[in-house]
Amino acid sequence: MPEQEKIEQIKVIEEVPLGIKKVREFNLDNWNPKTEIGKKVKAGQITGLDEIINSGQKIFETEIVDYLLPNLQTELLLIGQSKGKFGGGKRSIWRQTQKKTSEGNKPKFTTLALVGNKDGYVGIGFGKSKETMPAREKAIRNAKLNVIKVKRGCGSWECGCAKNHSIPFKVEGKSSSVSIRLMPAPKGAGLVVEKECQKILDFAGIKDVFSKTSKSRSKMGLIKACFSALKYLSNVKVKHEHIERLGIK
Repeated sequence: MPEQEKIEQIKVIEEVPLGIKKVREFNLDNWNPKTEIGKKVKAGQITGLDEIINSGQKIFETEIVDYLLPNLQTELLLIGQSKGKFGGGKRSIWRQTQKKTSEGNKPKFTTLALVGNKDGYVGIGFGKSKETMPAREKAIRNAKLNVIKVKRGCGSWECGCAKNHSIPFKVEGKSSSVSIRLMPAPKGAGLVVEKECQKILDFAGIKDVFSKTSKSRSKMGLIKACFSALKYLSNVKVKHEHIERLGIK
């Protein structure tokens, strides 16, 4: 292999941010779909994920998402904490629990995966297993099956640019006692929200947003509430005259 091609390959690898993995190239010939939607996708009758989401049908095969969203990225969120003195351990992607039995301690690992293409599609999924790798694979699979389409726009009165850099209107999500309110922000404001929620909004393609949280001590609850807000945002029906004014996409 020429030296110039080696240098170009190294540059491509370095451009991918640390902790973010791209899905491997999907091979359509090796896929044997088992559901009706999967068969239609392979036959070319369904060419976009919007057709499935708008029809209200549920996805049961991850290959459907891999094929229709080839530029999907994955990342594991920091929901656990490694051991440290006086609770000073670093954040970890694994939440470990133990069950005490007569045979000894039986640990289990829980992780939370995030997938998205940074252009309106995002999903999260939980995985739990006795070992770390099966838990990660379960989480990524569940995240792909929970992909949603997020409405983006510019609902900020300070901006009014009619671009899809923020959200079109404020929305609230709740999980147990934790609640979060997402509000439109002008260009340049950034993601003013908790760090793990920032990753979710970034993977959804949202660049500017304000937020207000309540009883946000539970990290898992806050992440669920944020995703619940995005899901509610995607289900809201908007009048045709507001779509162009708010730049909804």
